[in-house]
Amino acid sequence: MKISNDLRGFCEHLVRKFGSPGATSEEQKAEEFRRVYLRNLPLNLKSIRAIASCCGAELRGLEKMPRNVRGYHEICDGRLNIYYRKDDTVSGIQNTILHELREMMETLFSTIEPGYEPLRTSARHLAANRFATAVLLPEEKFKADVFSSGFDVYGLSQTYSKSASQVLLRMGEVLQSRLFFYGALFEPDDPEGQEWAVTYWTGSSNEDAEANVFGLDGLFPKRGRRALPGSLIDLTIKSGKAHLVRRITLGGPEDFDDGELVALAVPIVGEATGIEKVALVVLLSRDVRLLEPQIERINPEIIESFHRHL
Repeated sequence: MKISNDLRGFCEHLVRKFGSPGATSEEQKAEEFRRVYLRNLPLNLKSIRAIASCCGAELRGLEKMPRNVRGYHEICDGRLNIYYRKDDTVSGIQNTILHELREMMETLFSTIEPGYEPLRTSARHLAANRFATAVLLPEEKFKADVFSSGFDVYGLSQTYSKSASQVLLRMGEVLQSRLFFYGALFEPDDPEGQEWAVTYWTGSSNEDAEANVFGLDGLFPKRGRRALPGSLIDLTIKSGKAHLVRRITLGGPEDFDDGELVALAVPIVGEATGIEKVALVVLLSRDVRLLEPQIERINPEIIESFHRHL
């Protein structure tokens, strides 16, 4: 089926193929976007710029951008304009272009599908984030790389030229309902760099309800929670070395619990700045083999056990 070379044409194609836009996941939209526009093209900024042009969008890099804004768009008299920070990273510009294309798609859907109510601001922003990430980190290949790398957040960020935060959040998406997983990034939380806190976190649940332990109050730190003295993160920061806890017991100290955990904390080091982030990955102990590729590469310090804390 021929797709007209504009964004509206692509939206019409999605509606014909999948029905209501609201019943189509961002993974489906992204997969179709890749199939139609990328085909055998390399996934880089040059290709994404070309796709934006094919969609009828004009790109403009701005020297100054409103505070805390990486990009925005305008639709005026049928003309599509996307603005991005001129000094942003290549990865950031890629994300901005795809994000803004998806937000514009939501506006176009409402003119194509009678009765469709476009997503409101926060939901639209979230959908655009998921769409952009799904285009840049295609589900099946990325999932395979997660397993082959041993859940290596930093390694995957280097492989895909994406931020550690985007890689971490994508891991939670592609692993959902496949196995228990918790991941977080810790970064300095004060000017002196003495306090560290969660800036991003994600998780996935196993289909086996008995194997999910997210209900344990306070065990898994959420955004803004600081690393505690003696925690896995604290030990990693102070030593500058990766640390692995083989067994985190959740029941009585002498009880074997099938929900026991294994946790790996890895420092992410800048060339001139020292430790910039710490990536934390937690799995069920029975899945420790999945971490082996990374463990073998980085040879972390081993801690035999913690009880009910990370």
